[in-house]
Amino acid sequence: MPIKTGKQYIERIDQQNINIWYKGKRISGPLSLHPAFKGLMQTQAALYDMQWDKRFINLMTYTSPDTGDPVGLSYLPPANAADLVKRRNMMELWSKQHHGFLGRSPDYMNTAIMSLYTAADLLEEHNPLYADNLRKYYAYCRENDITLSHAFIQPYASNLSGQIDSTEESIAAKVVEMNDEGMIISGAFLMATQGATCEEILVFPSPSPAYFEDINPFAFACAVPNNLPGMTFICRESYGALSSFDHPLSSRYEEMDTLVIFDHVLVPKDRIFCYGDESYSRRLFKESHFHTHIAHQIITRYIAKIEFLLGLYQSLAKEQDVEEQTQTALNTSKMMTYLEIFKALRLSSETEAVHDRSGYLVPASGPLLASSILFPQIYPEIIEMITILGSSGLIMIPSQHDFTSDSGPYLHQFLRGEHSEARNRVALFRLAWELGASAFGGRQTQFERFFFGNAHTTALRMINNCNNTEQFKTMIRDFITSNDPSPH
Repeated sequence: MPIKTGKQYIERIDQQNINIWYKGKRISGPLSLHPAFKGLMQTQAALYDMQWDKRFINLMTYTSPDTGDPVGLSYLPPANAADLVKRRNMMELWSKQHHGFLGRSPDYMNTAIMSLYTAADLLEEHNPLYADNLRKYYAYCRENDITLSHAFIQPYASNLSGQIDSTEESIAAKVVEMNDEGMIISGAFLMATQGATCEEILVFPSPSPAYFEDINPFAFACAVPNNLPGMTFICRESYGALSSFDHPLSSRYEEMDTLVIFDHVLVPKDRIFCYGDESYSRRLFKESHFHTHIAHQIITRYIAKIEFLLGLYQSLAKEQDVEEQTQTALNTSKMMTYLEIFKALRLSSETEAVHDRSGYLVPASGPLLASSILFPQIYPEIIEMITILGSSGLIMIPSQHDFTSDSGPYLHQFLRGEHSEARNRVALFRLAWELGASAFGGRQTQFERFFFGNAHTTALRMINNCNNTEQFKTMIRDFITSNDPSPH
């Protein structure tokens, strides 16, 4: 089947019946009706419905090379500059719909699996069967519009135990058995964002360079449906709410993070992409240009989020009649500057794109990696600008029920603005409060700080990507050693 509708998305998630735990109890019944998931699933369903909207279908889909059906444009491996622009325009439509708050909107993982597909030829050296598996899985996801999440990062205890020769003593994610049906894996992964509200999970731990004479059981990559026997999801506390007035962001964009546990889970053999050789695990990431392709999606989300934050800041300033005050103007111009910087970085990545060894066009990595370093630094700064501008207005914010109570007339009388009704003014300040002072807002800030890795990881990624810096050192060496030909 081709692109799916929002209704089909919800039906697929509800039918999985996964082993999922929330606040010490196993969840039974449809996830779409559970308060911790309802708002997010409705928002995500609306994204899928956009694909079928006559206004957007030609901008969000392309013709499947296998079936001729419309499939999601975020699955398209870019062959030329026009493809890159098409992908960006499509991702922009979704990002503007969720205003950059969905870190795991469907195009994120669609882009991830697309990037790995472009390097499938690499796996021919490793095992032709695995290369074929990856190609077929990419086509399966594209043709069925599969909603994906990923499991990469392991808990501290797993890292503490280490990846050691005695695999029985280590609790790090590993392959415990290979048989005719596939491979059996055990381990746990943190931060599977939207792990419960997706259909499948890409599992790709980072193996250590430990010495193994033949096969490294800690080096593997695969994809699994969420409902395989032995899989358990444990949720954090939800920050979501049902009222879009009281909680305008979390009622729509609360992405549940889950701890995913694999307890002797049998991965079907046609879902194995890599096993036993850590060098291929690393090369698959590098030669697929995974971080570059996915950063192109991420920067589009960043831009949509900055636009939303800028609009909120300007709205607060107008509501309080401080638009022309010095500090307000300085902050507004700074946020506008950030927006222009990120738009320029994205454009630079597209205009400087180059073809990889397989003929696919890859955006220039430098500008995109720069954005992944810059955004975690500026995001907390912008949030602070908003909370300071909101001042005590972010504290005294009645709820939706107060306006319909017997005390409501007092609120309408005393909480109105110069040009706004009390309800609209309070709604604006509730939005700023949830972004800057709520549990949801705190999670957003922490999420953005570490979205693409910690500061050290992103710094090394940038440094290792820049292979032409030797010329700058040569320039300085030549400058300080050259004789000044001018007379004294």
